[in-house]
Amino acid sequence: MNVIVITACPSGVATTFLASRGLVRAATQRGWKAAVEMHSQLAPFVPLDSETLAAADLVVVAASAPVDLARFVGKRVYQAPISQALPDPSAFLTRAEREAKPLTVAAGAGDGAGAPVVPAPPAAARGTPKLVAITACPTGVAHTFMAAEALTQAGQGLGYPIRVETRGSVGAQDVLTPEEIRDADVVILACDIEVDSSRFVGKRVFRTSTSAALKKSGQTIRDALEKAKVLGGESGQAAAGAGAGGAEQGERRGIYRHLLTGVSFMLPMVVAGGLLIALSFVFGIEAFKEKGTLAAALMDIGGGAAFKLMVPLLAGYIAYSIADRPGIAPGMIGGYLASNLGAGFLGGIVAGFIAGYAAQAVSRYVKLPATVESLKPILIIPLVASLVTGLVMIYIVGTPVAAIMSAMTAFLTSMNSGNAILLGSLLGAMMCFDLGGPVNKAAYTFGVGLLSAGAGGYGPMAAIMAAGMVPAIGMGLASLIARAKFSKQEREAGQASLVLGLCFISEGAIPFMAKDPLRVIPTCMIGGAVTGAMSMYFGVQLMAPHGGLFVLLIPNAVNHVLLYLLSIAAGSVLVGGGYALVKTGKAELPGVTAQTPGKSWSASAGSDRAAAGSS
Repeated sequence: MNVIVITACPSGVATTFLASRGLVRAATQRGWKAAVEMHSQLAPFVPLDSETLAAADLVVVAASAPVDLARFVGKRVYQAPISQALPDPSAFLTRAEREAKPLTVAAGAGDGAGAPVVPAPPAAARGTPKLVAITACPTGVAHTFMAAEALTQAGQGLGYPIRVETRGSVGAQDVLTPEEIRDADVVILACDIEVDSSRFVGKRVFRTSTSAALKKSGQTIRDALEKAKVLGGESGQAAAGAGAGGAEQGERRGIYRHLLTGVSFMLPMVVAGGLLIALSFVFGIEAFKEKGTLAAALMDIGGGAAFKLMVPLLAGYIAYSIADRPGIAPGMIGGYLASNLGAGFLGGIVAGFIAGYAAQAVSRYVKLPATVESLKPILIIPLVASLVTGLVMIYIVGTPVAAIMSAMTAFLTSMNSGNAILLGSLLGAMMCFDLGGPVNKAAYTFGVGLLSAGAGGYGPMAAIMAAGMVPAIGMGLASLIARAKFSKQEREAGQASLVLGLCFISEGAIPFMAKDPLRVIPTCMIGGAVTGAMSMYFGVQLMAPHGGLFVLLIPNAVNHVLLYLLSIAAGSVLVGGGYALVKTGKAELPGVTAQTPGKSWSASAGSDRAAAGSS
């Protein structure tokens, strides 16, 4: 018998995953061929293909959250709350086989027995909505392209044409045309950083994160169609102009997104500055002190210019995320003052938020006569916000934050081996907890910010990058060590994960975490903690916050290269061997079937994005 198993719970985390595993295991024991569709945060949503739907003899729905059942009209369907499937999956299937009834059109459009349904919109009756989307993450490497691919596949599976523009580290790709924006019914902004939304004024816009778009792509599309709101403001104007007229421009973006926006703009400056400083050391550690030499020039460019601009950039683009372009000037002024006052990146963060909210307040609440309103974004907002930010930094915030930064720097430069190991373990475990999620980004932001403190910040940054490489490398090693326990698709994913890990893209391990989180996450955290601790214990210092092993090709970018490689290898082998040991056997991603992108509007850039995400 061919059976389709669908699981869904309100949180979309453990219950959905455990119920699907139990039901599939029980179906296999009966000799049934099971296909799974899991509505979960742990894996991208991929709908069942038409061949699987046509071949199904029985549809078992264990759900306490909205599920599309209109696809199964005419099939024998059994519905029950997901809580009934967990205690005894075999008995649940027995009851399903006995009590399943053919699904009628009316039943497919109404409420089921304990599981509300969301019928698919009849395209022929009212037209199929067209969607466009933008994805953007702070580093612009992995999450940006993986979320784009997930949305493209989910849109194709749900029957909604969708085009996705990516804002990666190399800039905008697959840029949406004015015609596509005009024809779109809904715009999805899956962005962890601020992007210019003035193109979409007057359109229905739905904001979410790249993580949500990646892990719950189908639900994201449904939520967008249901919850999107019309974006106010004037088309083509960024922001401050829209800030006075439309509060949607800053709706609930949150402190986290503002901070990540600042970090994303600051990151290239940190990378360039750190590597230029490292290159100056090629001529000798003290060579830059001799004026007129190439070493001195490189140090001036890297340390004298790039690193001095790091904190102003951070503050400026935090303010930009809050108040758009009018926030940049006061934010950068505040960041520069933070650097001069010795408040470092902590002061820059504070200055960015002060400047951003000051500029936003002036834009929203200061009313001027129509004849001088045009002066507000170019004169009034920069002047008032800069004055407020500067005075607050000089007289209130600067000195105490500088004291905190000084104490932190002193601790990092003088800590003993025990404290170093503890800090490295903590940062390493955080990097491996959610693979590009908030905890991972918090640790990475901490490390990048510490680089502004000078030599004291190079050690934690080395531990952070080393630990971030471990999950993806470890999963790749596990697929090589225990080949019999991995399916063909998993082994192919393992090869890609190995390459991504070497490039410091920890998201390469996400497919494995999605399939087996209860084993993958603890294993990766242990390996990351060991790597972080070893790196800090050996006193490894890293001059650049990104690049993976390829940074080692630059002379003096890392001070103890062999010990650094040993730290990475130890954690990776621990993760690879540990997961190879605890993995139970072949386990395809529930509900995932290979899908070939078509030539329709919804998949026109899917393969290109997949290639970009793994490059």
